[in-house]
Amino acid sequence: MASMERKHEICSPFIPQRNTLRKTSAEIVSEARHSLRVQSTQRPFTPRDGQRQLFGKSSARTDCDNRPPSTFSLHAQNFDAPDSRPGSGTRLSPLDHKPKFPVPCDAEDPFKAFPKPPTDPLEVRRGLAGARARLLRAGSLTTLPPVEGHTDVKERLKPGPGQKQLSAKGLAVTDHTEVRGGPHKPGPRRTASESRIMLPGVDPGVRPTECRAGWRTGLGNGDDTASTEEDAESLVWNNAVAPLLQQLEAVAAGSSEGSMDHLCDLCDSLHGTLAEGDMLGRRCKRRSGILRTLFRLIDFNSVQLNLHIAKLCLALCVSGNNLLNICKLIFKMSRSESNDILFQNNSIIDSLLGVLSSEDVSASGEALLYCVGTLKFLSGNSAILRLLLDKNCLGVAQKLIQRLCIVEDTFFTIAGHIFVQLTATLRNLADHPDSRPLFVSFSILPELCQVLLHHHKDRDICTNISRIYSKLSSYSECRLALAQTPGCYQLFLELLSKHHQKQDLVVRLLFTLGNLTAKSDEARQQLFQCEGCVDTLLQLYDSYQQRNYSPHAPPQKGPLSHSKSTAPLVVSEQEYEDVLVKLVRVLANMCIHPAVGPALANNTACIQLLMETLEMRSVQESEELLVNVAATINNLSFYQEESSVLRHSQLIMAKLMLKLVLSSSMDAMLEATRVYGNMSQSKDVRDFIMQNKVHQFVVTLLDSKSTEMCFSACGVLTNLALDPTNRVSLSLEGTATKLADCLKDLGAGDWQLAGQVCQALWNMVGGGSEKLLDAQEAESLLEILTAYSDQEDALKCTENEDARDFHRACWELEFLPIAQKLIKILQPAVLTA
Repeated sequence: MASMERKHEICSPFIPQRNTLRKTSAEIVSEARHSLRVQSTQRPFTPRDGQRQLFGKSSARTDCDNRPPSTFSLHAQNFDAPDSRPGSGTRLSPLDHKPKFPVPCDAEDPFKAFPKPPTDPLEVRRGLAGARARLLRAGSLTTLPPVEGHTDVKERLKPGPGQKQLSAKGLAVTDHTEVRGGPHKPGPRRTASESRIMLPGVDPGVRPTECRAGWRTGLGNGDDTASTEEDAESLVWNNAVAPLLQQLEAVAAGSSEGSMDHLCDLCDSLHGTLAEGDMLGRRCKRRSGILRTLFRLIDFNSVQLNLHIAKLCLALCVSGNNLLNICKLIFKMSRSESNDILFQNNSIIDSLLGVLSSEDVSASGEALLYCVGTLKFLSGNSAILRLLLDKNCLGVAQKLIQRLCIVEDTFFTIAGHIFVQLTATLRNLADHPDSRPLFVSFSILPELCQVLLHHHKDRDICTNISRIYSKLSSYSECRLALAQTPGCYQLFLELLSKHHQKQDLVVRLLFTLGNLTAKSDEARQQLFQCEGCVDTLLQLYDSYQQRNYSPHAPPQKGPLSHSKSTAPLVVSEQEYEDVLVKLVRVLANMCIHPAVGPALANNTACIQLLMETLEMRSVQESEELLVNVAATINNLSFYQEESSVLRHSQLIMAKLMLKLVLSSSMDAMLEATRVYGNMSQSKDVRDFIMQNKVHQFVVTLLDSKSTEMCFSACGVLTNLALDPTNRVSLSLEGTATKLADCLKDLGAGDWQLAGQVCQALWNMVGGGSEKLLDAQEAESLLEILTAYSDQEDALKCTENEDARDFHRACWELEFLPIAQKLIKILQPAVLTA
C-alpha cells in the first residue's frame, strides 16, 4: 500500500508550469533557469577604413551621384580676395512714415523756413564762407574719399613741399581746389588722406563718416559711440595690425631657415591683436586686406602654417567660396594621420564646431560637408576623440541633425552627403565610454531614427546608424532610450526588408533587435505586434540560409524581393552565417514572451527552418549558430499545446540534437541537454534516449563539476526515471551515487541545483525502488540531506545579507520540501540495514 502511495508522489516531469499566483524571486529565477533562456552574441566587427576618404570603398555612392571629391589641389588663386557676401536681391518696400519738421512751418509756404541750397554749386569750390556753412548743414560730406588703409596718423599732418604745416584745427583754404582735382602742382602727390577736406575743429585722423556723425550731434562734442569705435579701430590698425601685416609680407618674401615658424608666430600675434581690438568676425573694415595677405601664404604648402591661416580666416568669418576652400584646406590636412598631433595642439577644432553651429546648409552645404568630414577623420584618434567630447561635439551634432532634417528638397542630396560624414563621426564617438550618457541626454538616438525615416533609401546613412545602434544598444541606458522611441521596431523591420541584400546593415539591425528583446518583455511584444514582423524575419532566415548553403544561389522570391538592388554583393559564407546567428537570437528572445512563444511554436515555417539549420550544418563549422538554434527550440518547447507544430516534431528534433550532444563543444552539449530535459516529457523521446544510449552520456555529465551542466543533466534524469524500466538501466550506470556526489560537492552553493538533484533521486528511489541504493549509499545520502536540512548550517557560508535572503528563499522553496521526503524513506532503509 505504501508503495502504491509513493507511486503517486513521483515528481512531475522536468519542466516548470506557469501559474497566475505571485512568485517569489527564487521561483522567477528557477523558472528562467529551467527552460526559457536569453541568448547573447558578439557585436559585429566593424573594420576601420584603411584610407581617410569622404566615402570609402564600400560606399553605395558613385561619381554619378554628384559625390564630392576627397582629393583636390588648393592655391592662393582659388580664393576670392574681397570676400564680400552677395546681395540678397530683395527689393525693400517703402516705409509708411511721414517726416516731422524740427522747426515750425509756415502754413502757406511750409518750406519757407528752411535754408535754400546755393544757386551755383561751384561757389563751394571757391571757399566762400556762407556756401561752406550751407554745405556742412546739408550733409554733403558723403562725397569725401575714404581713408587709406596703411597711412599713419602723423604722416597725415606733415606738409608737402611748398605747403604750410597742417594742424588738427585748421587747413588752408587753398587746399580745397587741389582736392577737387585742380592743376598739378610741383612736389610729391598727396595721398587720399592728405587730400581730405580739413574742417575746423576736426582731428585730421578722423574718418569722414565720423565727421558726419559729429556734425549731426553738434561740433566739438566728441562723445559719439560710432566715432569713438572707428577712431579706436584706426589706432589699432595703424599701430598694431598694419605693422604685423608688413612683417608677414616681409618674412614671406624671404627664404630664411625657420621662416615658417616665424610666420606661424606672426599669425598668432595677428589673431591675438585682432581679438584684443574687437576686430574679428566681419566687424573689421579692412578685413579684405588681411585676408588677401593670408591667402597668399597658402602657397607655401606648410601644414602648420595653413592651420594658423585657416583658424584666423574662420575667426574673420569668411563666407562663400572662401569658406568652402578653407574647409577643404583643413580637410586636406586631416587626411594624413601624421597631422593629428597638430590638430590636437591647435584650437582649430573649436573653429570647425563653430562653423557647424552657425552656417546654413542651403548657403554653405559643401563647406559643412568637408568640415564634418574632417571631424570624422580626427575622431578616429583616441586622444582627439576625448577632446571632441569635452568640446561638446555631440551637442553640436544634435543641432546639426535637426537642421539637416528640415532642409528643402533642393538641398536634400548635399544633406545626405553631410549625414554620411556626421553619422560616421558619431559612430566613432560611440566607442568612448563617456559618450554614452551624452548620447542619451542629447536625445541623439531618437534623432537618428528621424534621419532613418528621411533617408531610408540611402544605404550609407542606414549602415552608419545601424553601427551606432549596435554599439550603444549593448548598454542599458542607451537601450532604454532607443526602446522608448516611437516606431523604432517597425522602422527597423522596414529597413531589413528594403535593404535585405546589404549584409553589414542587416546583421547590425538584427543585433540591435536582439539586444532590445534580451531583457524586456515589453520589447518582445512590441516587436512581435509590428506589421509583418514574423514574415519579414522568416523570409530573411530563408534567404540567408539558402545563400549560406549555396553562396551563388539567386535571390529568393517573396516579400523581400520587391526592393531594387544592384549586382550581388561579394559576401563571405561566414558573414552570411553571422546574419543567421543574430536572426535566430532574435527569435529565441522573442519567444520568451507568453504571447509570442505559442505563436512561433505553432508556425510551420519557423520550425522547418530551425530543423533545416540543424540538418545542414556541423558543430565544428557553425557552433554559435547551432547553439542559438538549440536555445530557440528549448524556449519553444516550453509551450506544450496539443496543436503545437513543435510538439508533433519533437521526436525529429530529438534525433537532430544527437550531433550536438556528441560534439566536443560544451555549449552545444549544454543546450542539447536542456532540449532533452524539456522534450523528455514525451514517452517517445524518452524511449529514443534510452534506445540510443543517450542516458549514458547524460549520466557522465554529472562529473563535469559545472552547476549548469549538472542542473540540465538532472532534468533529463528526472524525466527518464518516470518509467520503471528506465530506473534499472539508470541504476546500472551508478546514477544514484553520482547524484549523491553532485549534491555533496555543489549543493551547498546552489540550492536550485540541490533541489533538482533531490527530484531526480526521488524519482529513482521514491517509487518503491529504494533498494536500488545499497546500505552505504543510503547512509551517506541520508547524512548529507540531514546536514543540509539544518537552516543555520546551510546558510552560514553566505555573508552578504541580500544574497542570504535569496539563498534562504531558494533553500526553502527548491530544496527543503523534497529533501524532507527523501529523509523519510531513507531512514527506515538505513535502520533495517
